Amino acid sequence: MKREIKSRGWNIYGLVILLIVVGTIGISSTMSSASVATTSVTITNNSSREIRHIYLSPTDQENWGADQLEPSTISASGGTFTLNVSCSTADIKVIAEDVDGCFLSQVVSCGQSSTWTITNESGRNCGS
Repeated sequence: MKREIKSRGWNIYGLVILLIVVGTIGISSTMSSASVATTSVTITNNSSREIRHIYLSPTDQENWGADQLEPSTISASGGTFTLNVSCSTADIKVIAEDVDGCFLSQVVSCGQSSTWTITNESGRNCGS
């Protein structure tokens, strides 16, 4: 009789351990997926220059990712492009390269939709 009681006690202990492990894994999965947000950025080109490339970067880094626009372009005077991106930081930097090889950038908040309108007056970095 004693053997049967010990066996049941051990099964309950094992079940409790199993529930703790499964619960911990479930919480970890929920927390890691909650830290990734989806952001939609609509880029409108109201300048007289065609936009040829769009890159993404964390705001505190100069390491840009792959071209998000390839093989398309955003035509001058009213062309638009919507970029949907997953990000795990509070903000991301969107970098545009125009037909002259000059760069423009805008910081956007992750998890929020935003619009970036590029005009002839937008500050450009042309390497000088």
